[in-house]
Amino acid sequence: MSAVTSIDDVQTRLGAAGYVCGRPLATVTYLALTLGRPLFLEGEAGTGKTEIAKALAAALGRRLIRLQCYEGLDAGSAVYEWNFPAQMVAIRTAEAAGGADRSALQDELFSEEYLIARPLLEAMRPQPGGPPVLLIDELDRTDEPFEAFLLEALSDFQVTIPELGTIAAPEPPIVVLTSNRTREVHDALKRRCLYHWVDYPGFDREIEILAARAPEASAALSREVVAFVQRLRTEDLFKRPGVAETIDWAKCLLALDVIDLSPEVISDTLGAVLKYQDDIQKVQGSEAARLLDEARADLAS
Repeated sequence: MSAVTSIDDVQTRLGAAGYVCGRPLATVTYLALTLGRPLFLEGEAGTGKTEIAKALAAALGRRLIRLQCYEGLDAGSAVYEWNFPAQMVAIRTAEAAGGADRSALQDELFSEEYLIARPLLEAMRPQPGGPPVLLIDELDRTDEPFEAFLLEALSDFQVTIPELGTIAAPEPPIVVLTSNRTREVHDALKRRCLYHWVDYPGFDREIEILAARAPEASAALSREVVAFVQRLRTEDLFKRPGVAETIDWAKCLLALDVIDLSPEVISDTLGAVLKYQDDIQKVQGSEAARLLDEARADLAS
């Protein structure tokens, strides 16, 4: 698929892939693609940061390679590992045959045949259709040593395997990094990227998103769902619901053939929109009725 030609083109393509994109985000995405810079997306969990990378891969017809970050992730786990079981079988086979050349056996064992590529190495390799979209998801879960390694890898778009040498990407991948800001990511890494804060959408944009992701929902139900969720986000909750929860809740209500919201329906389905028991207890009963009244008042005004 051809490269993007303008900011409007980015919005159109992402929209066709099911992602409703505002102009500021479309602008920074266009610049990242045009300048070949990594795109760093920060924001609350559930605001659609991961979905941007998925939609971008679909819009450009590229493969999506995802590196899910976690505490303790190291360079080895992110780049490659050796297939030890297969290597052991090869060693035993060579021993059984007798007279194996140790040097030749070692060269064979540490060759591409026994290499298991992890996301960073896979993203450096040529892909059908062009360079892939490399999603480095929830970078804030890792620690500073991994950040330092990533800084080098993203600067030169190459990784080193001691037994094989340096492997450089013939064409740099399209890199999207996300962070839920549970901790600050080092400035040195951010400086290598174009930055965008992904916030909760306004009412009209969230309605657009819901129409794209749950088109079966009626306009009236969608408006009530979005208005109620946006009211929830103003409450003192441990975890405010994201756009993903809005979509999930609407789909749950559709599965129950709900036409409009009521305090009883809300209490029965809160597990789709809130993920902590303390938050659910806080919103049930009279609080659900109050929030629903306020949401409907917002809609009326």
